[in-house]
Amino acid sequence: LSPGTPGDRLMRWQGDGWLKGVRWVRSPNQGARPAGSVVSLVVVHNISLPPDDFSGNWVERFFLNRLDAGAHPYFAEIAGLQVSAHFLIRRDGSVIQFVACDRRAWHAGQSAWQGRENCNDYSVGIELEGSDTQAFAAPQYAALWRVVDALRARYPVTAIAGHCHVAPGRKSDPGPFFDWAAVVSRYPALAPLPEVAG
Repeated sequence: LSPGTPGDRLMRWQGDGWLKGVRWVRSPNQGARPAGSVVSLVVVHNISLPPDDFSGNWVERFFLNRLDAGAHPYFAEIAGLQVSAHFLIRRDGSVIQFVACDRRAWHAGQSAWQGRENCNDYSVGIELEGSDTQAFAAPQYAALWRVVDALRARYPVTAIAGHCHVAPGRKSDPGPFFDWAAVVSRYPALAPLPEVAG
């Protein structure tokens, strides 16, 4: 999905869970979902590399296991990690898909939602390029809605949660500037309860 994509037409899928109209960059950090596992949860994250820096393609390199540990002091701390998300939504609203949604990305880590553990097994992870210290950009929300609408058309999604909700105490993203009120307005049946969304 590129900035300025006209209209709100539902985005289409390839048969294996790749969303048409976005850029595909295949991450090696993925696997098969457990037998019988169905996507029912969308987990929203934020990410910026280095922290609070939205230039360059460092997140893309990170998800491909190609992050240069010597390029920034912070990178040395994380370069050995193997992580991915299904989607990254950049500040301009452009979308990159790293893992087919029929498959399991490695985004939530140790996690649980409504008593069910291992959220990676049954969720799609969406990273918004951002941080806990500043607001997200309007084009990012527009892109997020279109991706979520497409996910709902393909899978029986029953909830949208933040990484902070599925890994409380361990993770804080998407952070205090994420607009949960907009999620409630657009998807009232899917949003976390007010006391959870905080």
